[in-house]
Amino acid sequence: MSFQPKKSLGQNFLTDVNLSRWIADQIEPQTAACVIEIGPGQGALTAHLADRCENLVLVEKDNELAPALVERFSNNSRVRVMHADATRLDLRPFYRFGDVRIIGNLPYSVGGEVLKAVLTPATPIRHAVFMLQKEVCDRLAANVGDDGYGGLSLLVQQHWDVKLLRIVPPDVFKPRPKVDSAVVKFTPREPGSLPVYDRPLFDRLVRQGFSQRRKQLKNLLPDAPDGWEALVNHLGVPLTIRAEELSLQQWVELTRFYEGRQNKSDAGQKATEMFDVVDENNRVIGQQPRGKVHAEGLRHRAVHIFVLNKRGDIYLQKRSHLKDVHPLVWDSSAAGHLDVGESYATCAIRELEEEIGIRVPETEKLADIPATERTGMEFVELHLARHDGPVHYAPDEIDCGTWFPPPVVDEWVDARPEDFASGFIECWRAWRSASHA
Repeated sequence: MSFQPKKSLGQNFLTDVNLSRWIADQIEPQTAACVIEIGPGQGALTAHLADRCENLVLVEKDNELAPALVERFSNNSRVRVMHADATRLDLRPFYRFGDVRIIGNLPYSVGGEVLKAVLTPATPIRHAVFMLQKEVCDRLAANVGDDGYGGLSLLVQQHWDVKLLRIVPPDVFKPRPKVDSAVVKFTPREPGSLPVYDRPLFDRLVRQGFSQRRKQLKNLLPDAPDGWEALVNHLGVPLTIRAEELSLQQWVELTRFYEGRQNKSDAGQKATEMFDVVDENNRVIGQQPRGKVHAEGLRHRAVHIFVLNKRGDIYLQKRSHLKDVHPLVWDSSAAGHLDVGESYATCAIRELEEEIGIRVPETEKLADIPATERTGMEFVELHLARHDGPVHYAPDEIDCGTWFPPPVVDEWVDARPEDFASGFIECWRAWRSASHA
């Protein structure tokens, strides 16, 4: 079919077959559970993905190209076409695949918006390969001291290791753009490679710090705890420091200073924390430290809280790498052990505030879950709370979190139970069973 690229969508189509094949190779589609291609257009990259993916999802906004792609791949059950705007793409249904990767030749005009939509945690994306304007790629991959280094570098690299793979000249596109492009690869930053910090605060401080690059940071940032001199002494930098002179690690330390963490290590839970130990009837028979309770599988008590918003979505958290049990898996909105002598109801209210910054006068008890190996030998009470405002999670406790429609979680739990803390699965099944009764 004859097709004229639309300037309004920033369409520049790849015409070099060898380059297209090379870019597709960089995502290693044959080893992925699912690959998403953003803006497949006329299928230059798609041709080198379709027969190598277990699941390939093509996200195309163009009203002419999307139907053409549907027709082209109508006989390939592994390829699905989504006629959608990638800047508004809902990635939550993709968690059920596990290893999700994303690739695309992105229009210059919306490349930044697409990156924000698909790479900002929480996201199911494990790896990403994109072609963008070279100037943007330089900024994404830049380190302190590089010309392109700035706020964008920091906001992306706090979550991703970014590598510029290749510069691409204009003559491999139709129509030809006026500037060079580049291919850049994103892989998740290793958990624990940075100390924990308040990410929203980091984002605000970075944006403020780079808002006027020529100004010194002391004239752009809020008043520092104990004064600016105390902050720069802690960082080991001059009083006149500017934003682009601080590395990612130093920006994280700066954020921690504002949080009051400058002299604190990231230790996670204390093994000496005391729990009530209970018998098979959930009666208290003594107290033991956390480390011994978990090491010896002693029965104890915990509460899980499901927080729902007005849409009926549930907030789920991904547990911190610092957790001594089930690190970096998904869990209830908030959950925790009862302190010695504490009631389930009191613990539920406390955990909501400590973990996700929600204050409620009370919660609703939904179910009792008996202590078994599936709950980690915890007698669990499941509670419900409702909340429509912001969630501010504790970074020591939670890696990231977001709201999910319950049917999406149903599919995810069925497909990949290993992605969740075992106690959550027991609670989820109890809640869904009761809600469907």
